[in-house]
Amino acid sequence: MVVLKVNQFSHKENHMSDIGVRPEDLKALVIETASKSRISSLQMTSEAKTSHIGACLSVIDILATLFTLKLNLPNHQHNNIILSKGHAAAALYSVLHSMKLLEFELSEYCKNGSQLYGHINHHASEEIPLSTGSLGHGLPFGVGMAIAAKKRTEESRTYIVISDGELNEGTTWESALIAGHHNLSNLTVIIDRNRIQSLGFTEEIMKLDPIASKWEAFGWATVEIDGHDVGELIEAVMIKNEKPLCVIANTLKGKGVSFMENSLEWHYKSASPEQLSAALREVFGDSL
Repeated sequence: MVVLKVNQFSHKENHMSDIGVRPEDLKALVIETASKSRISSLQMTSEAKTSHIGACLSVIDILATLFTLKLNLPNHQHNNIILSKGHAAAALYSVLHSMKLLEFELSEYCKNGSQLYGHINHHASEEIPLSTGSLGHGLPFGVGMAIAAKKRTEESRTYIVISDGELNEGTTWESALIAGHHNLSNLTVIIDRNRIQSLGFTEEIMKLDPIASKWEAFGWATVEIDGHDVGELIEAVMIKNEKPLCVIANTLKGKGVSFMENSLEWHYKSASPEQLSAALREVFGDSL
């Protein structure tokens, strides 16, 4: 495993300055999108009284990075992005809505007859290639997309964002084996490594570490990053490699709200009106 350092990879794409985008501008866009999406996710899940706000807050920076690059860098426009941890639907809907890529208003979330389900529904946006919720389906689908793109000699990359709890799923490892065998250099998996799954901490439920060496044994390259550091996220997403790439993004469940951070209960709870107000003050300051 390699712990990512800026500019260390020889197989990265051209630097952002080479294609007319200043790195600081791109980072600012990601941060703005993530901030808007945090407030939307908190409001949506609180109003609908739905679960999984902790999972949403851990993955928002990853999603904001992937979609910001797709919308702003020409060589990323044809990339495929799949959020396999479908219980974080509010995070994906929020990111897409902030970029005007969602077909519906966020106020419809989890309402009767709405297409904005509590788990990801591909009818909600053309940018969602797969409905997800039952864990372990995103990577098999993404492997198929990457194989098809290679056969068609398409200039695209497929990004699959999975939860660390999905490493308990057999389909994840079957797909990892297939990707390594076919040397899918156009495939990146990003693991949202927040260390909490539905019933407890991952290392108590089923020990996962060391994660990197497992993926490397299946023929993947690996890097480890801070999943909330926008600079490191951008660098990781820009990497080109001769093998499929696994990015272990160390994150914090409930990131940004102190009483939700690293807490199992926020896998299922939704914020009360009072808790929502407190959360929003933490995320955006007393001006709200």
